[in-house]
Amino acid sequence: MSTAVAKLVNTFDSLTERQKQEAAGVILRRVLDDEADEIPDEAFAALASELFADLDAEEARHARR
Repeated sequence: MSTAVAKLVNTFDSLTERQKQEAAGVILRRVLDDEADEIPDEAFAALASELFADLDAEEARHARR
C-alpha cells in the first residue's frame, strides 16, 4: 500500500460512521464515472451493497459499546 493510500485509509478510519458512508459514496461515484463502461451495473450494485452492509455492521458494533 502506498503512503498516500495508507494516509487516506487512516483518515477514513477516523471519520464518524455517517462520514464514512458519505466518503465511500463519493469515492465510488468518482471511480465509476472514470470507469463507467468497465464495471457492469450488477457488479457495482453488489459492491455498493457489500460496502454499506459492512459500514452498517461496523456502526452497530460501535453502538453496542
